[in-house]
Amino acid sequence: MPRTPEAIGHLLLRIGVAFAFLYPPIDALSNPDSWIGYFPAFINTVPVDPMLLLHGFGVLEVIIGLWILSGWKIRIPSVIAAILLLAIVVFNGAQFPILFRDVSIALAALALLFIPKPSHD
Repeated sequence: MPRTPEAIGHLLLRIGVAFAFLYPPIDALSNPDSWIGYFPAFINTVPVDPMLLLHGFGVLEVIIGLWILSGWKIRIPSVIAAILLLAIVVFNGAQFPILFRDVSIALAALALLFIPKPSHD
């Protein structure tokens, strides 16, 4: 359990970013149509079942989310998370009124690059 304000802050930041990666794949299990539309149009040219693609991407999201939660080598999943979130925003520009929050989450992920991990986390 974190003991310092810095450790608590670092943990809360990791939980916040990880939540953004853990919720979509879990919800996609029961509500895939809500998520499939966020794949860029060029992905539709790939001869792969869209549900397989959705759930495969979901596995990647779960890995990133759990990795961020763990705090292990935090810079690697943080950069990957930021890139994925910004790519989602860029490739779905018309949906920016919904996706604007992804910019904030991407910046939170990037903050994990610069905030030293507390030693007693």
